[in-house]
Amino acid sequence: MPQWLCNQLMRAFQSKNRRQIRLLNESWFFYRTRRSQEEWPDSQSDGPGKRKF
Repeated sequence: MPQWLCNQLMRAFQSKNRRQIRLLNESWFFYRTRRSQEEWPDSQSDGPGKRKF
């Protein structure tokens, strides 16, 4: 997780800003999911039963 995101999350938790926490959390999961799809674009192209990990 990038340091800037950690800092913003800590600030949001300290100020108990639920809206900001939710937004940052959703952004992190979107970013992480998108990055994992770029690294492993299509596991089905290797044939049945073969997966990239």
